[in-house]
Amino acid sequence: MDRRKVCIFMVLWAMVHLSSPGQGLRALRRTTGGRRGSGLTGQDANGVPLRRSKRGWMWNQFFLLEEYTGTDLQYVGKLHSDSDRGDGSVKYVLTGEGAGTLFKIDEKSGDIHATKRLDREEKAFYILHAKAVNRFTNEALEGESEFIIKIHDINDNEPRFTKDPYMARVPEMSDIGTSVIQVTAIDADDATYGNSAKVVYSILEGQPYFSVDPETGLIKTALPGMDREVKENYQVVIQAKDMAGQMGGLSGTTTVSITLSDVNDNPPRFTKTLYEFRVPESIELGSAVGVIRAMDADIGQNAEMDYRIIGSDGPGMFEITTNRSTQEGVILLRKPLDYERKRQYSLRVQVENVHINPRFYSKGPFRDEATIKIIVEDVDEPPVFERASYVMEVKEDAPKNTAIGSVSASDPDDKTASYTIDRRTDMDRVFNIHAGNGSVFILRELDREENAWHNITVIATEFTNPRQISRVPVYVRVLDVNDNPPTFANNYETFVCENAKANQVIRTVGATDPDAPLGGHRFFFSLAQEAAGKANFSVRDNKNNTASILTRRNSYSTLQKSVYHVPVVISDGEFPMQSSTNTLTIRVCTCDREGNMKACNAEALTARAGLSTGALVAILLCVIILLSEYSLPIIQCSCSCTTTKLYTVMGLWSKKELMM
Repeated sequence: MDRRKVCIFMVLWAMVHLSSPGQGLRALRRTTGGRRGSGLTGQDANGVPLRRSKRGWMWNQFFLLEEYTGTDLQYVGKLHSDSDRGDGSVKYVLTGEGAGTLFKIDEKSGDIHATKRLDREEKAFYILHAKAVNRFTNEALEGESEFIIKIHDINDNEPRFTKDPYMARVPEMSDIGTSVIQVTAIDADDATYGNSAKVVYSILEGQPYFSVDPETGLIKTALPGMDREVKENYQVVIQAKDMAGQMGGLSGTTTVSITLSDVNDNPPRFTKTLYEFRVPESIELGSAVGVIRAMDADIGQNAEMDYRIIGSDGPGMFEITTNRSTQEGVILLRKPLDYERKRQYSLRVQVENVHINPRFYSKGPFRDEATIKIIVEDVDEPPVFERASYVMEVKEDAPKNTAIGSVSASDPDDKTASYTIDRRTDMDRVFNIHAGNGSVFILRELDREENAWHNITVIATEFTNPRQISRVPVYVRVLDVNDNPPTFANNYETFVCENAKANQVIRTVGATDPDAPLGGHRFFFSLAQEAAGKANFSVRDNKNNTASILTRRNSYSTLQKSVYHVPVVISDGEFPMQSSTNTLTIRVCTCDREGNMKACNAEALTARAGLSTGALVAILLCVIILLSEYSLPIIQCSCSCTTTKLYTVMGLWSKKELMM
């Protein structure tokens, strides 16, 4: 087949395919009028007027089949100018997309050929420009014209799914027609031309459980009552075929993995109707007595269960809780067990699903019941004291071996117990206990003022098994007895002015008593009887546990007496009454008009400073030695670790210069 025949073939092919509207190919044809300066005019296939200057006829669109497999170059079309007289003076020039590489033009004839096999899916059209020029002068004979080469599609691409595989879930027991997942396949061919990209879906594997909509690719359930507990996973193979599914169309497949998700369509069931547990009576409160478990074919929250006790011959003895991680029922002890009192318990237990689906009520009831038998085993137990602690009281003047109380412990196994005192709590051995009857008595005299409470521990030991012991704290309170006399609250001392007036208060004193009477202290003050007849001072009881010391005359003289010792009797009001005589030292001093002390004589000073006669003599000797050596008018002397400042002028002592 020569080029002319190919050209004629392409022209005929284009005319056939362009005869139907909507193909987008436009042709120019020569007008019936003669050639004018305004150029050629014409119209396209849709009737739109077009103008071309000095041009014969041409297409402004060419169609070229993709994937050409012939041995010759693929003919595209032909350009021709009215100026071409066939003498070779006209040169055709082609520019634009692919010009010179994909498309070549015969510069003499205007024939265009494709040099390579083209793929519409890579590029659907090419825009080129053509013009005719004088071969010798290179002068343009025609204006540049644009045209398009469209690559015509053939069915060379199979449909491809967007995923492979697809993953989907659908609840078990779903109704027929329940949507599962939609698959999508894409065909790269031209969807606007023919059926090359018209895809139809079909199911190759997965029947009769599932179906697929041939147009949308929506997969639905096709079988009722699919049970996850019977089969959970399904592999469905879907085919997508182009050419509307006709014979000769290309196809692609994908796999859809469908999992049936669980619904609560199975009730819990105990594996046994009777459970039996053995537990020692010594088990601690809160401990697990046993574990039971009901089986549920469902999973996840659909298998969550609650256990509860619905009947028991030991109310409040046990409770049952649910272990959420294992869905087990854990039986816990809430009250102590005692083999000697009750050796067996019977419980009625119920299990029920937490999340019940109303849709499956007909498959219920979603609960089950079972009986639990708990057998209590005997354990050799230690003695048990009747009380958690004991408090005993004893007077502090109680004689030795006085019984102050008793403890008692019984052995649950009816065995004999003996009693001892834990000596680590009674290091001084103040108390003892009778080994047989638990009587506690004292071994030595007590003193409440020394120790008001004693905390000891008594041990009860099983006679036949010394390893079985119990302990109990015993708190002994020592009761007060009035066995201490009251005394001055402090080491009181005071002074009286030489110019003091009668009935003048010079000091207030208080008292203290280590005893602790229930009603509180009440002290009584008085002047000792032996001093009452020649008293220079009097004692006035203030009725508030204090007393005032008063002068009984208008003046005192240091020359007559510089220090007075006043005996004060203090007694309490308890039984037996206790009293003591306390001495108050009063020094006579020189005072100003306001009663402020100015000076006291040497005797008063030494007494106040607490110096003995020997100390005073030592100080005077130091003064004499210093005066003989230094003849200082003012001397400071320190002897025998006692410091006293004495001042002298011309060897004369002055009351005013002798100060404390």
